[in-house]
Amino acid sequence: MYICLEGIDGSGKSTQIELLVKWLDDCGIDVLMVFEPTGSPAGKLIRELLQNPNATKNNFQNTLALLFAADRIILMDKIEAAEKEGRVVISDRCFYSSMAYQNDGDWIGTINKFAKRPDLVLLLDIDPETAISRCEGKDSFEDVDFLIKIRERYLEIADKQDFAVLNARNGLNKIHDDIKRVVARKLGMCI
Repeated sequence: MYICLEGIDGSGKSTQIELLVKWLDDCGIDVLMVFEPTGSPAGKLIRELLQNPNATKNNFQNTLALLFAADRIILMDKIEAAEKEGRVVISDRCFYSSMAYQNDGDWIGTINKFAKRPDLVLLLDIDPETAISRCEGKDSFEDVDFLIKIRERYLEIADKQDFAVLNARNGLNKIHDDIKRVVARKLGMCI
């Protein structure tokens, strides 16, 4: 099973992924946690480029989309191997991030055609103002106007792709409980 958590920067993905991994591990489920961008050379370049003040501009976004697709393909071997071993893969982002951030569905779909689609996507939805207040201010993406557009795109994608949309403004434990309910149902577990 391949599960992805998505959301704008500051939505709480990293925190909730740590809690989810711990919960599944406590339930005796073998878990592999992955993230995008990865630690590969392409992923390291992406992290560097995300700090560029021009990172939200269209041509820069196209470059990032290509790099993310390359980085994602490297990650696919790891995900597929883990699934063959019966492990649950929890990912901090997947190709849906590129669809939301780079905003060209057909092209993003084409360059990511070899990327595995998650079995379950959890979208942590939050207003950009609250999200920004949680961020460290390192990336160019941490701009309210930009994140308003990204959030709208995420919600459109979620509606079309049937994501589980969760209110990320709720308290930490409430969000975790909401995630556990959705994941347990998908895994056929009782909680």
